[in-house]
This record gives sequence, C-alpha cells and structure tokens, in this order.
Amino acid sequence: MNYGKKAWLSGKFGDLMEDFWGEKNVFVTGADGFIGSWVAKELVEKNANVVVLVRDLKPDLGFDLHGLRDKITIVKGDLADLSVLQRAMNEYEIESVFHIAAQAIVGIANNSPLSTFESNIKGTWNILEACRLSANVKRIVVASSDKAYGIQKELPYTEKSPLLGTYPYDASKACTDILARSYFATYGLPVAVTRNANTYGGGDMNFSRIVPDAIRCLIEEKPFAVRSDGTPQRDYMYVKDAANAYLILGTALEKKEIHGEAFNFGTEKPVSVLELFEKLAKIAGKPGQKPQILGQAGHEIGCQFLSAKKAKKMLGWQPKYSLEGGLKETVEWYRKYFSRKTN
Repeated sequence: MNYGKKAWLSGKFGDLMEDFWGEKNVFVTGADGFIGSWVAKELVEKNANVVVLVRDLKPDLGFDLHGLRDKITIVKGDLADLSVLQRAMNEYEIESVFHIAAQAIVGIANNSPLSTFESNIKGTWNILEACRLSANVKRIVVASSDKAYGIQKELPYTEKSPLLGTYPYDASKACTDILARSYFATYGLPVAVTRNANTYGGGDMNFSRIVPDAIRCLIEEKPFAVRSDGTPQRDYMYVKDAANAYLILGTALEKKEIHGEAFNFGTEKPVSVLELFEKLAKIAGKPGQKPQILGQAGHEIGCQFLSAKKAKKMLGWQPKYSLEGGLKETVEWYRKYFSRKTN
C-alpha cells in the first residue's frame, strides 16, 4: 500500500498510522494489563487483527475494561513458554509484535527479584527468539522503561545516557532493552525500544501506584499515604499519549533507520509526588487535602525525567495531553469505575 512518499519522508508517522494498521495481524503481550490494554484498544479501533497472550484467563482483565474480549483473539499461555509463542506467531501469521507485558511493580521486584527476572528478562528473550524464528514478523516494539537508566548525574536522560539500572526492576528493564537491541545488531531483527516516563490513566488496577491509589482515596474519602518523603520528582505521561507512542513507533519501523533504535517518550515536565497529589485533590474537588508522609520508601531515585527530543525529531511524536488534562480524564474514569462497582 502506498501511504504517501512525502509523509514517510517527513517523519510524521502519526499522520500515517490511521490507515496503516487496518487488517494487519498484531500480537500484543500485556493486553490483560494497563498500558497493553490501551494499545490493544487503539489497534482494534484501527481495524487491526489483534491477538493477545494471557496467562490466567479470568474476568475483568485489562482488555475487558475496554470491552475488547469479543473483538480480539486470545491465546492462553505464558511468556516463559517459547513453544506457545512460536505456535501463536505461526498460526495467526503475525506481522507486528508489541511486547509490553512485564512485572512492573517496584515493591514486588524488590521482594521477589527472581520472579521479576523470569517475567521481564526471560519473557523478553523468548518473544525476541520467537520473532527471529518467524517468517512473517516485520516489526517489533519492546517496552523498556525510564527506570533502565538508573541514577544519572545529568538530567534529563537522553537515549545516549548509559543504562545503569541498579535495583531489581530497573536492572530487569535494562536487560530487556539490551536484549532487544542485541537481536537487531546480531540478527537484523526489525525491533525498536520504548523508554517511557511514568504512565498513568484509567484502567491501572495496581493500586500500589501513586495515581490510582490517590484517586481511590480521594473518591472514597480515605487518608492517602505517601511511602516516600514526597519529594521524588517524576515525569508523568498520560496513557493515551503512551499508546499513541507505541503505534507511531510501530508504524515508523517501516523505515530501516528506525530498526535497533531506542526512544524516550515523556512530557519533559517533572513534578514531585506532593505536587501531583495537590493537582489530583483539586481536580477531585478536595483542594487543600494533604497526604500522610511515611518516608519509608527505599530504592527510590530522587529525580528522573526524560528528553523526548529524539522521538519528536525522528517520529514526529508529541504528547497531546497536559498533566492537568490527563489527570482530569483519569479521575473521571475512576469515578465511573467505582460507581459501577458499588451499584
């Protein structure tokens, strides 16, 4: 299909992706979770044939929150099982892969490092190997994280910053990142890597994370406790901007110069935990409400934010949502969700 030479040359892949994904066979890991479910939703809306991997098929998975169960193909299996991945790639003639599944909770990673390494590192090499052995796969997007950078002296982090992940989750994402680019360098695999800022939005059911936990506490009028001292600064990106980034990067993999590249995606505007809660309290109609400061969090990076200049220049990607705009939609999503749960 001819998508327009000028558009390809301009690098404005967002203009191209609206028609790009129609009827493509796409495999998504992590669609039963938070970010992966939003990526699956975007792909379904663009008429892709979406196949998802699910280990435990149960009610109210991530894709169910978007009403996708009857619109996708579900493969039951585990990332640790290479044969399941190979069979899915072959049976459904997969052309595109979004590998987003991960054990992403820092506290769990600190308490259970081996299971985190099994999921995040072995799961990644299995996906990459299944893609390498497939005759059909033409593009792979692998989710790394801003945490792969670890603690850096220079801010913001750029794609040239070394990967210094120290603690278990950070190290697992650094390994994910390196493995993906190794498969490009060694086998020419058409893969690119995302390094996203902290992502928030409706559908995040991990209430150990700040945004969903704070919103739940504000809605239910319960005290909200901050595990840290409230000063750590992060770049918070709305999940719709994150899903858009994945699809734009997947589209851009049509160009060989994108193969093997890593891209930061974020707003470039870090805020502290206390500032974030203040904004949420105001949006939720509880201005002036203060959190309880526990000061107990360990293995936390003090300040972390990304430069997204490379993604803007090479991909034409820009975040569409301000922090306030994304938080407003997120609070409304959870209001509706909790209202349905209580009725």
